[in-house]
This record gives sequence, C-alpha cells and structure tokens, in this order.
Amino acid sequence: MDPFLVKAIQLILSLSFLIILHEMGHFIPAKLFKTRVEKFFLFFDVKFALFKKKIGETVYGIGWLPLGGYVKISGMIDESMDKEQMAQPPQPWEFRSKPAWQRLIIMLGGVTVNLVLGFLIYMMIMFVWGRAIVGPEQMSEGFAIADTFKQYGFEDGDRILKVNGKDFENSLDINKHLFLRDVRSITVEHQNGEEETISIPDEIGIKMFHEGIMQPFVPINHPVIDTVAANMAAAKAGLQKGDSIISLNKHDIGYWHEIAPISVENKQKEIEVVFERDGEILSRNIEPDEEGKLGIGPLTNIKIKRKTYGFLQSISKGFDYGYWTLRDYVYQFKYVFTKKGASQLGGFGAIGGLFPDTWNWMGFWHTTALLSIILAFMNILPIPALDGGHVMFLLYEMITGRKPNDKFMEIAQMVGFFILIALVLYANGNDIYRWLFE
Repeated sequence: MDPFLVKAIQLILSLSFLIILHEMGHFIPAKLFKTRVEKFFLFFDVKFALFKKKIGETVYGIGWLPLGGYVKISGMIDESMDKEQMAQPPQPWEFRSKPAWQRLIIMLGGVTVNLVLGFLIYMMIMFVWGRAIVGPEQMSEGFAIADTFKQYGFEDGDRILKVNGKDFENSLDINKHLFLRDVRSITVEHQNGEEETISIPDEIGIKMFHEGIMQPFVPINHPVIDTVAANMAAAKAGLQKGDSIISLNKHDIGYWHEIAPISVENKQKEIEVVFERDGEILSRNIEPDEEGKLGIGPLTNIKIKRKTYGFLQSISKGFDYGYWTLRDYVYQFKYVFTKKGASQLGGFGAIGGLFPDTWNWMGFWHTTALLSIILAFMNILPIPALDGGHVMFLLYEMITGRKPNDKFMEIAQMVGFFILIALVLYANGNDIYRWLFE
C-alpha cells in the first residue's frame, strides 16, 4: 500500500479514537450531573452531517469536516453560539444552572481523559512490546558527530557511556536529551578505547535550535541498503536490498548518514546514484520525493536489545515515559514563540508524518499516545473556545464569586474561535508551503 495512504488511514483512525474519548470526557460528567447534552459529534457538521441519529435527548453523528469534534451542552456558550437558547431563562438541566465546581469537572473531563489515556497507552506498550534499548555495547561503530560538536571534544566513532555522571540506558536518546533536558556532561569512549568526560555548554538546546543542528549524534552505518519501500523513488529506479551506495550526485558516500543531506538538498530533482551490486558498478537516475526521501533503509550494524517488563513494572515505566513525554513537549513549546519556531509549525500533514510508512501497531500506538498527550496540553491552554479558556473563566468565577456576563463570554468565545481558525490555517499553510517549495 502507498505510504501516504497508510499514514492517512492511521491519522484518521487515531484522531477519531482520541476525539471520541475526549468528548466522552465531557459527556459522562455532564450526564452524571444531569446536564442535557444535545449533540455528540465526531468531526464538525457544518451545514450537514454524514450521519446522525437521535437517541434519547442527544443527537449522535459524524460530520464531514475532520478538524475535531464536539458535544453541545445545553445552556453553555460554546462554538455553536446559540444565542436564542442563552436568551431564555436558565433551566435546571442546563450547564449554566449547575454549581461552578460541577461545571469545572465537566470542562476538565476531556483533557483528563486524553492525559490518562496517553499514560495508559504507554503502560500497555511497555507491557506488550517492552522497550528498545541501544547501549554502547550495541553500537560497534559509534556515532558520527556534527562538526559544531567536535569543538567540544567529541570525535567520530564515540560511544556514549554516561550522561551527567549516570549510566545512559539508550544511546539513541542523546539528541533529545541535549535539546530538551539539562545535560551538563557526557562521558564517551573514543575509538582508541580511551574514556573522556566532556562538559556541555549551558543552553545547548537553544544553540542546537537556532543553528539547525537537531541531530548532532548520528549512528554510523555503512551505505548498504537493507529495505526498499514500495512505490517510492528507489524502488522505481530499480535499487535493491544489498546494493552498496558508492556516490550520490558525484559526492562520494562512505557512511549512510552522508546520504540524507544530499537527497534533501535535491528533493524532487533528478540525481545520479552509483552503487555496487554483486561486484558490478551500476548507475541509476533517481528523484527524491517532496521530503527528500529516497525510500531506502540501511543495513544497520546496531544491535537493538528489547527490554521487557512485567505488569507492575510496565505501569511504573509507562508512567515515567508518559511524564517525560509531556514534560519534553511543554519544554519545547517555548520555541513556538520564536520566528523560526513559528515557521516550523505543522498541521495535519506534519501530524500524519509522525506515523510509520508501513502498518505497525506499536508505532501506531506510540504516536497515538503522543497525540493524546499533546491534545491534553493544547486543550488546557487558556484560550477562549478551548477547554482551558472555559476553565480560566470558571476559576475566575470561583475565586471572585462573580460570573462573567453572557455578552462578554460570547465575544471571548468568538475571539478565541478566530484565533484557533487562524492557527489551523497557518499551520496547514506551512505544510502546503513546505510541500511546494522546500
């Protein structure tokens, strides 16, 4: 199946699953507090719905616009902007008639479900699949080091032993730790067998971001093809498993990590690939896709060790993994407010790109857990029209004892809605721009 189609199916399935559970987080406490829910929709039903059916007092349905979902709760100023209902006297079953603490629980329900769900999925992953571990003993060739980091004392072929004086379990996590966490020192083993502890400058993550060095440590692999993705550029050009790449566009290739910069630089342009097959030197012209990908994977000399966990261990490890996933995402959110960070915002194209090219349940659930945690964080931001905006006004009411008037809430809701639409258009516009011009 085409990789784009595989990603699209996974994206729709994952978002549908997360949206339904998020809205259930609002629906269930609303019903518990005897609040009428008029609609429960997956996707938005602007003008018309693909499907709808009324059961009891609630219309359940599927809209045609896949930008989210919603529950319409009686007596609540939301994206429906139902002014007629709000002009009527409050009814006992309406949201506005309930105590502030009940309204707060209803509004926090969706975020709570997404957060708990993300943690539970990570626990399930740890229990079912365990965790892939690549320590120094699994990396015979070590890392290729970006030139900027060589000035600190790192060398090509280094293997990572410790970070901040503690054993570092998964060497492949080093780039993420440098970018998002407080790394003060790294102990490495050089190719000559000598160990050295290298001090890391303060704010190294900011330096990496501004200089565009997001992968200063890249595993060394020889340029031998192990996998060729169907229907992608390499497969169409006739490259096969076992081919050893010699040069790309007349640039000699000694290691696998030297391929990507050349292919990305020449995306959607025809380049020459010279390779060896069964002792014969061959050449093919090939055109990288819009992302600069050729559709090939390396014959890796990295030996992945999978660490398994029992039921109780998986709960602890899954919670720890979920905590650091949330913490890392919140930490990197500050980069959004920079010019470079804003330009890198992505919409549905970028989200779809998080899923694997081929169907893989572990990869699907990993990405779904990440998206669930991201949705929880984004929804709790204090922006009117988001759950966090409603929570902000409810907390104001509970602290001051004064409820914002309906007119103010209508204006705030409208402003928040336009902010969200602008962000969605901007993020997806970035996706389109990158697809067309980068």
